[in-house]
Amino acid sequence: MIKSMTGYGKAEAMIEGRKYAVEIRSLNHRYLEISLRLPGSLSALEMEIKRRIGERFSRGRIEVAVRVDTNGSIEEGRLELNLPLLRNYFSLLQRLKDEFQLKGEVTLENLTGFKDVFVPVEVETNMEMLAEHIAGVLDEAVGLLTEMRQKEGALLLADLEARIRLVETCLGSISERAPRCVQEYQRRLTERIRELTEGVDIDAARLSQEVAIMADKSDVTEEIVRLNSHISQFLEMLRSEDAVGRKIDFLIQEMNREINTIGSKTGDLEISKNVIEIKSELGKLREQVQNIE
Repeated sequence: MIKSMTGYGKAEAMIEGRKYAVEIRSLNHRYLEISLRLPGSLSALEMEIKRRIGERFSRGRIEVAVRVDTNGSIEEGRLELNLPLLRNYFSLLQRLKDEFQLKGEVTLENLTGFKDVFVPVEVETNMEMLAEHIAGVLDEAVGLLTEMRQKEGALLLADLEARIRLVETCLGSISERAPRCVQEYQRRLTERIRELTEGVDIDAARLSQEVAIMADKSDVTEEIVRLNSHISQFLEMLRSEDAVGRKIDFLIQEMNREINTIGSKTGDLEISKNVIEIKSELGKLREQVQNIE
């Protein structure tokens, strides 16, 4: 069953006192493109997360955001003094004072005004265990996204089937009308040649042969057969479990080529009306197919 390329999924979990949230959305894109936003503490998991997503999707722009909420965790937000740096600052200030014989003392205010004198407490994290938990949250979000894409895909399927059936109906009308058009064209051509060559002795067999050759150029049987074959392939692809968006897009291009040839070969008014209707539906089909994975 076809799937839409647009969807959204979000999942959350508490892991060691922190709330981890994974938010994922997908948009239309010709190829697969993964955009990932991670907090610095999880940067080591970037490649693994992209790999897992790449295994689940083959087309679309996938935007993933992972957020961490400490939720009152004691360790998070704690600071400590950067004593080596402070000692260095103090020593330099003392040297500066002695060198230029400056008055006053090195104060607390002086020292705390420098950058990086307070640093966050590093909390040890078991990254292997954390990666497993994050993977579970990610899979849950991906599952919700996939579910939405499938639901939208079902709506797309109904619309695509209705439109391709209309194309099939119009092509059936062309198929019924086409043989009569060839016969009428052959008759008109014969009458016209006789009018132009009135009083001139013409080989009847040669005339019939030439008329048949010219009339054959207006025959669209081959195009109708190929277009019917494309319609059958189109319907089969709609039921495929694979990602078929690009294949269907290419198939619609081939269908357009055949219907354009039919339109150029025959000047029949009824056939022309059906050709216009088919081209209109193929244009709408191609717009919809841009949403299919």
